[in-house]
Amino acid sequence: MAFLMVVIYVAFIGLGVPDSLIGSAWPALHAELDIPVEAVSILTLLISGCTVLSSMFSAGILNKVGTAKVTVFSTAMTAAALFGFSVAPSFGFMIPLAVILGLGAGAIDSGLNNYVALHCKASHMNFLHCFYGVGVSLSPYLMSQALSDIGWRGGYRYAFYVQAAITLLLLVSLPLWKKTASSEQAEEEKSVNLSFVQMAKKPEVRQVWIIMLATNAIEYACGVWGSTYLVTEKGFETKYGALALTIYYVGMSVGRFVSGLLSDKISTWKRIGIGTAILAPAVIIMLLPLPGTVAVVGLFFIGLGNGSIYPNMIHLTPHNFGKEVSQSIMGSQIAFAYIGVMLAPPMVSLISGLFGIGVYPVLLAVLYVIMVIALKCFTNRLKKQNRYNKDV
Repeated sequence: MAFLMVVIYVAFIGLGVPDSLIGSAWPALHAELDIPVEAVSILTLLISGCTVLSSMFSAGILNKVGTAKVTVFSTAMTAAALFGFSVAPSFGFMIPLAVILGLGAGAIDSGLNNYVALHCKASHMNFLHCFYGVGVSLSPYLMSQALSDIGWRGGYRYAFYVQAAITLLLLVSLPLWKKTASSEQAEEEKSVNLSFVQMAKKPEVRQVWIIMLATNAIEYACGVWGSTYLVTEKGFETKYGALALTIYYVGMSVGRFVSGLLSDKISTWKRIGIGTAILAPAVIIMLLPLPGTVAVVGLFFIGLGNGSIYPNMIHLTPHNFGKEVSQSIMGSQIAFAYIGVMLAPPMVSLISGLFGIGVYPVLLAVLYVIMVIALKCFTNRLKKQNRYNKDV
């Protein structure tokens, strides 16, 4: 089982590799292909939108084919898309590649998250999402090396090599999924596939959707707009704004890593409560007219507190809803998480266009309040159903 977990961690590196690649490549890419700079939003929306669709409807395929085979095939899809980007002659050629990339990512995300939630301790879920951070950090580095030598196409080619190697590792490790599992794990879960309408009729499912949307909207609102806010409102130089964003992501990674270390000592629900409690003063710091250096501290603690909420909520899915429906609900949760990813940056853009970037912290506060209310309603609902276990 130990080696299989290493393979799953590596697969999550592969999930992260494509996510930050286009942002680092775009300045050179759009100039070479003579594409308007705003066109990047078309590709990012396509990738995120297809990830939402893939996550939402992945349960049936995962239950029939199995997590291992779907992960191999989906990782191969993302590798093929990255290679396609490296040779794309035009922007139009990239549009179907964005669709392939998004569909592959959604299946990997929902499948591996559900597998780990069903069969592994909470620490593995938190560490798993730390490895996603490794992938997200790796691709900009690869692109920066390529841009100084062979251009953005080389950056996509480097990322393809990484993804192809991960696909090969997953392929040769297929026997491990049965060999290292117990009889209960080796046997396919007798899952019940729920439709979107069936899930939407359940108040507790709607509540967890709001939680996942809000926590990921906070994450990406900070990740996309945090640097711009510091430069525009706090007078930071551009390079220091970028450094502050690095500090934010360090906070998020530390939050997930520490949550994993504490999983044997503190229950998952308590760790979610601690993360939510850390998030409150961090958002207040952002709201107050304090110096920019203090705002950077606020961003760090937003990452620290918010970073552990998502993986811990994911881990609780089988406990909260039952193993038989966990794959369907897992896919829907991840879909709504990506909806938060899609909505947050344009939402900040719209509001800052109307009222100025100074209201950016207000949006963070609103998202936080929405998340806390949904979380309170969700736990109350679970308690009424006798599904809330504070010791999990």
